[in-house]
Amino acid sequence: MQLQHSHGATDHLTYCSNIHPGESWAEVLGNVEKYIPLVRDALNCTDDFGIGLRLSAAAVSDLARPDQLEQFKKLLDEHQSYVFTINGFPYGPFHGTRVKEDVYLPDWKDPERLRYTNQLADVFAEFLPEGQTGSISTVPGAFKACVTHDDDIDLIRSTMVSHCIHLAKLEQSRGINIVLALEPEPCCFLETIAESVAFFQDHLFSAASVKQLQAEIDVNSQQAEALLQKHLTLCLDLCHAAVEFEDAKACISSLKNANVQIGKLQISAGLRLEQVTPERAELLRPFVDQVYLHQVIENHDGTINRYTDLPEAFANLTDDKKPREWRVHFHVPIFLDDLGEFSSTQFFIREALALHKEDPISKHLEVETYTWNVLPDQYKNQSIEDAIARELNWVREQLS
Repeated sequence: MQLQHSHGATDHLTYCSNIHPGESWAEVLGNVEKYIPLVRDALNCTDDFGIGLRLSAAAVSDLARPDQLEQFKKLLDEHQSYVFTINGFPYGPFHGTRVKEDVYLPDWKDPERLRYTNQLADVFAEFLPEGQTGSISTVPGAFKACVTHDDDIDLIRSTMVSHCIHLAKLEQSRGINIVLALEPEPCCFLETIAESVAFFQDHLFSAASVKQLQAEIDVNSQQAEALLQKHLTLCLDLCHAAVEFEDAKACISSLKNANVQIGKLQISAGLRLEQVTPERAELLRPFVDQVYLHQVIENHDGTINRYTDLPEAFANLTDDKKPREWRVHFHVPIFLDDLGEFSSTQFFIREALALHKEDPISKHLEVETYTWNVLPDQYKNQSIEDAIARELNWVREQLS
């Protein structure tokens, strides 16, 4: 869907199709055919509907076939739909099996991550609407434990710059503009906005990156730096930022001051438990699952502690009577704020969207509540398509 600002700017708003289980292209196509009409009807949408497409490595390889591309383009026309953003974060299976820390593999140290992301861009170029910028969100480098020395950081940098070169050549040859959007996440190499800004400034936009790009494309140093800043952007996930106890306004201003574009604004909410005690922490037990990591960031009387998953947070919990708040990387429907004994980080979304309403943060807005299938039953009291429509309508209300 397109949202028009009073000052003339246009947003594209959608939801991420990773909410629907499906790893093969046949499954993804089936989900598009089934759910897009249902969501459109639930929204009473009469204009073209933007899609946030999640493609695994297996799915994009199948879609790259000319016959499959033609079939998909025909389907988009039939359903008055278009794709403006792709979730290129999970490479392999994302539902129904243990994902946990494997979701970051292959990471940006591995040439297979580059090959996969290049193929995503090449396929995307075949159906991205003319004149539209496309975004591909991706792993924030690697899982933090997998980055142990400076050589790892430089390898991540150079591999990302290689993808930037691929995107720049795609634009040169075909006039198609696609950006990569790095998505900071708790317990990853890029976790906080401060870490992200430092990586962009000191590595992605560095003299080494300029030199690497110039070795492949005939441009001067200023033009090379402009290409790096154009094609290498950030995906600001509002759940991740809120869980990290970030400040919405400070996030956006620090990125802007560092010339880091926000290629995608991912609208999602996490769990929040205030006044944590061993007894109250037990309320979160139903959210433990064997599929996803649910990182916990703890504010313990002003000290920030990080745990890679809920069981680790439970194991380290003490009853010392000092004030303690937990924020948990577990995406819950964004229209839910009061979840009984605990709440969500919806307040952070409200703050960010209020700032966006005044001065657009990104042209690409995507709701991402992928945990629907592992939510406790009491929060799944409606169909998926109705929940998706309710989330999108909630965003529209915030921006109206």
